[in-house]
Amino acid sequence: MRILIVEDERKIAELVADVLTAEGMIPEIASDGEEGWFLGSTESYAAAILDIGLPKRDGLSVLRNWREEGLDLPVILLTARANWSERVEGIDAGADDYLGKPFQMEELIARLRALLRRASGQKTTTFEAGPLRMDLRQMRVSVDGKPLKVTPLEYRLLNYLMHQRGKVVSQEELIENVYFRDHEPDSNAVEVLIGRLRRKIGGGVIETRRGFGYLIAEDLS
Repeated sequence: MRILIVEDERKIAELVADVLTAEGMIPEIASDGEEGWFLGSTESYAAAILDIGLPKRDGLSVLRNWREEGLDLPVILLTARANWSERVEGIDAGADDYLGKPFQMEELIARLRALLRRASGQKTTTFEAGPLRMDLRQMRVSVDGKPLKVTPLEYRLLNYLMHQRGKVVSQEELIENVYFRDHEPDSNAVEVLIGRLRRKIGGGVIETRRGFGYLIAEDLS
């Protein structure tokens, strides 16, 4: 799951990126508003963490442009300012949530999880599909109640398919949201990864739609 971080304070951006990586997500950093606007407009992300006080183009301007372009990705605004009217302006501009600096990293992650859940129609941090259960808060996977050991790559793939439950996800989309950009997977990497997961969780959870991709069905029980 790819997350855009638009933040000009390098230490904060890198810290957020490290935490997101540990949470099984794929962060990408833009250090100014112009770059952030361009990436958000041309690349696919599950959500964005957007600072208001940015060089070249401020965060509110970036957000307004995204919304004018019809981009509906969830956005958390970050600001060091305490002015309540600016917060109202940010929400009116299309922000989904707001967090003031300094902030606790745990709160940022909790808010991000909530936005991603709402976007996928999920109400809790626990996803279930047949015998498979994923606890996103604890980052644990189990099958029939028994803990299952998965690699970070397997976890990211399951996480993305769970958030896209009921939708067919192409191999290209999985590659974008499961692999880091500096890693070039082999042409059959997704197929191999899916096969490995099926051996661990059973063959009835992840379906294959030949020529289209993979999905976890909504009505799987």
